[in-house]
Amino acid sequence: MSELWTSQEAAAATGGTAPVAFAATGLSIDTRTIRPGDIFVALKDQRDGHDFVAQALEKGAAAALVSRRPEGVGADAPLLIVGDVLAALEDLARAARARTGAKVVGITGSVGKTSTKEMLRHVLARQGRVHAAEKSYNNHWGVPLTLARMPADADVAVIEIGMNHPGEIAPLARLADLDVAVITTVAAAHLEAFDSLEGIAREKAAIFTGLRLGGTAVINADLETTSLLQKVAAEAGAAPLLFGHEGTRARLAEARLSDGGTDITAEIDGTAHLMQLAMPGRHFAMNAVAVLAVIQALGLDVAQAARDMADWTPPAGRGTSESLALPQGSVRLLDDAYNANPTSVGAAFEVLAATSPAAPDGRRIAVLGDMLELGPGEAALHAGLAGHPAISAIDGVVAVGPRMAALDAALPAGQRLARFDTAAAAAAALPDLLRAGDVVLVKGSLGSKVSQVVTALREAAKQGT
Repeated sequence: MSELWTSQEAAAATGGTAPVAFAATGLSIDTRTIRPGDIFVALKDQRDGHDFVAQALEKGAAAALVSRRPEGVGADAPLLIVGDVLAALEDLARAARARTGAKVVGITGSVGKTSTKEMLRHVLARQGRVHAAEKSYNNHWGVPLTLARMPADADVAVIEIGMNHPGEIAPLARLADLDVAVITTVAAAHLEAFDSLEGIAREKAAIFTGLRLGGTAVINADLETTSLLQKVAAEAGAAPLLFGHEGTRARLAEARLSDGGTDITAEIDGTAHLMQLAMPGRHFAMNAVAVLAVIQALGLDVAQAARDMADWTPPAGRGTSESLALPQGSVRLLDDAYNANPTSVGAAFEVLAATSPAAPDGRRIAVLGDMLELGPGEAALHAGLAGHPAISAIDGVVAVGPRMAALDAALPAGQRLARFDTAAAAAAALPDLLRAGDVVLVKGSLGSKVSQVVTALREAAKQGT
């Protein structure tokens, strides 16, 4: 790998001291995944990273970014000593951004951030050198870490920016110094921290404050809060580029869902582009149109990007599809267990409804974990899922967690397949509840731990082979 930071460059960027010279090829905050040549960043979160510096160096770290010399680490150890580790990581991020000629795209939204980031990364990689985080690194340490890892010769960087509370997005967007900013959607998520959908929209719109002068604001035109987003973008001096269904520069003209995927017709500034996605989903179709809008804003080849969508697949836990050979026969698993809110669950219902069981007795089954951080109205939001149009195509619902009890109670008896208080209980029971040909959607907030059901099904398949 090529050199990313020398001790002199890193010290100059952070104002720190590096008594022992080093040259690094990357950065890491986790000794479990650290690679030789990385700078280990000793952040203090649930645990103090200084406690793991010696281990990182033993694993081949080029240096450690620290605020003090940890116990047991000798004077000959390659350290970059700073006043505050997180602030120094942000300094490295600023320096990395300043030294590159890359265009930087920031993506936020209540739903679809990571999938859109990965879709954009995929098509950009066919048109130049693209840099993006390998995971959903979108918070106060994930954004600076992603920027600090950016090679100087990158052509484009894609930065995901998330939030849980007011005031989080603006400083991260400014740190990234964006050329293009995207808001995928604004939906009922994190309502514990916001008093309304408008409050969520204002926080999402703060991404536009990080745009460079003349930068492009890519905005979903189909939202209740679109006018608010446009107003904030205009105040930031951004050039708007709207995507959506009607009256937009980037228009989703048609999306046809089938077992085999999604066929899309998009119009970008009046030019039609056909796209094929390997998985069903109207939400994926809209994300794909947003990606084409970004490609247009960057002045790249929109037609090539549309063609390159065909071999994109979503990240793990965000809508992947796989066949599992259980002892009773094959079932199809739709793994969407990474996160959930009412909008994304509705989108997952549409995908499940469009996926046909593979046997005459096969059923469409939705295993649903709690949607978290929805605030005082959480019970009504859970129960309200029973009214989604696509749920009529679902044969059985497995409700997992105390909040999903509200949905279970709102469903007709014929759709109530099972209810469990915990994901662990559901994981233990579910393999025996299924039959050959079933299609099983697993969806829930990360904290609901409904991914345990996914793990249990995969383990049952391993044992059955």
